[in-house]
Amino acid sequence: MITRSKNICHVAAGLAALVLFSGVVSMAQSPQMEDKLMAIKQNMAANKQKLAQYSWTEVETISIKGDVKDTKTYQVRMANGQQQKTLVNDQKASSGGGRREGRLKEHVVEKKTEEFQQYGQQIGALAKQYTTPDPDRLMQAKQQGNLSLQPGSGTVSLVIKSFVKPNDQVTMTISEQTKAPVSIQVNSYLNDPSDAVNINAQFAQLPDGTNHVATTTINGVAKQLTVSDQNSNYQKM
Repeated sequence: MITRSKNICHVAAGLAALVLFSGVVSMAQSPQMEDKLMAIKQNMAANKQKLAQYSWTEVETISIKGDVKDTKTYQVRMANGQQQKTLVNDQKASSGGGRREGRLKEHVVEKKTEEFQQYGQQIGALAKQYTTPDPDRLMQAKQQGNLSLQPGSGTVSLVIKSFVKPNDQVTMTISEQTKAPVSIQVNSYLNDPSDAVNINAQFAQLPDGTNHVATTTINGVAKQLTVSDQNSNYQKM
């Protein structure tokens, strides 16, 4: 009699788990999820048009093992859906020198610095693919089963895998009120998964509601290189 009761309990627990699992699946495929994604997609597309009315200042700092090597200031505007950057100022860290030995060392340092700058530009361009994504990518990720929603306090997080590169991981936190991004965290890579790149971006809003990337921190893990971008001084053109 006791054995029979245990069996009944096991069956009931299994049925409850099955019902709960079915509920989770139906929620993931529900019209509610589709509606949320469509609202976010439409907001991103509209915001891209609003941002095209502005120019702004971007300060880019490249550091190696915590030491600042280069600080560039750009004037940025949107053209044909892409950012156009004009270099305004370039302040490189002093490497010293003077005698012949110093000049040779300086040459080696400059060559190495140029290599790191190229790498910094590459991981910076990669970060832009995540911080200014094509809105259609969200729907593609959902259709491929690579997107899930995690509700928060006044926010919803889109957890996406294989978004830009195979097996990358993206967590995009969206404001429930504005349907605009609040932050993005990315685990990705440059050319090979062993060349890991971690990206953290924070967003802000202008007085008219236009959403924009306020700060971005990009870490090239293997080279211990960090690119920090700060955007400010937004002006309507």
